[in-house]
Amino acid sequence: MSFISILIALLLEQARPLSQVNLVHNGIRIWVRWVLRNLDAGKSHHGWLAWWVAVVLPAMFTCAVHWLLVWTLGWAAAMVWSIAILYSTLGFRQFSHHFTELRDALDAGDEDLARQLLARWMRIDASALPRVEIVRHVIEHSVLSAHRYVFGVLAWYTLLAALGLGPTGAVVYRVSEYLCSYVNRPDRPTSQANSPAMKANASAAWTAMDWLPARITALGFAFVGSFEEAVDGWRQHELNFPGDNDGVILAATSGAVNVKLGPQERAGTGQVPQPSHFRAVVGLVWRTVVMWMVFLALISLARLLS
Repeated sequence: MSFISILIALLLEQARPLSQVNLVHNGIRIWVRWVLRNLDAGKSHHGWLAWWVAVVLPAMFTCAVHWLLVWTLGWAAAMVWSIAILYSTLGFRQFSHHFTELRDALDAGDEDLARQLLARWMRIDASALPRVEIVRHVIEHSVLSAHRYVFGVLAWYTLLAALGLGPTGAVVYRVSEYLCSYVNRPDRPTSQANSPAMKANASAAWTAMDWLPARITALGFAFVGSFEEAVDGWRQHELNFPGDNDGVILAATSGAVNVKLGPQERAGTGQVPQPSHFRAVVGLVWRTVVMWMVFLALISLARLLS
């Protein structure tokens, strides 16, 4: 059922992607804000309570609906629920429009527009970035977005679905990632400031949750890219910067497509980032998706035959 659910969700997302403003994402945003406003009182235990309420309660609701559908309407209805959850939580179209706009701007030689688009996407000051740095940022952010919107979701969904929890893993992963991003964004004068304890707890929880998916993604990139270089870059990065999940993914990507990624002090061997590397990165990501689907198809077939 996992294979069919993921396949249909990906096809639906390609055919009719969610709009940038939609009820599901707005609902999660409102929920997270409500939890933080009422439970983030500044202490560490308050931060952990807010994290559990914000992340675990939606996951428990998702699991409860899954089993309610199984017991009342059968597995077909439960699969429709899984498809709906996956359609809302994973997909390339949730970030690929940024990549496409930036690629087109660089291809047209409009670096000023590219800087504006990059600043809007990453929420950074890109006004002084040279062309090479723009390309590097685009590649890095695209790869990390592919991990967070696709491969990380698939990893947690597959793991918890195998334990009988339905699409719970997809909800846990995406809400945890959103909560970490939300509390660590720059404070605005018109919004409630998040406590340092809440920021630290959300970041620690996200780092722990993303540890395994990040390495699964890095391994996938190694398999479909240049394996030895990807694994070597991954290993060297782990030795120098232990616990850096994003760095592991970027190091594996760097070796897989032979391009320098990461800050100057972390960049490994490889070519200087150029727009021509966009196609190589896109191919790397899509080959990894195909590998995932083949892997899930083989598991599903083995279950049917056993």
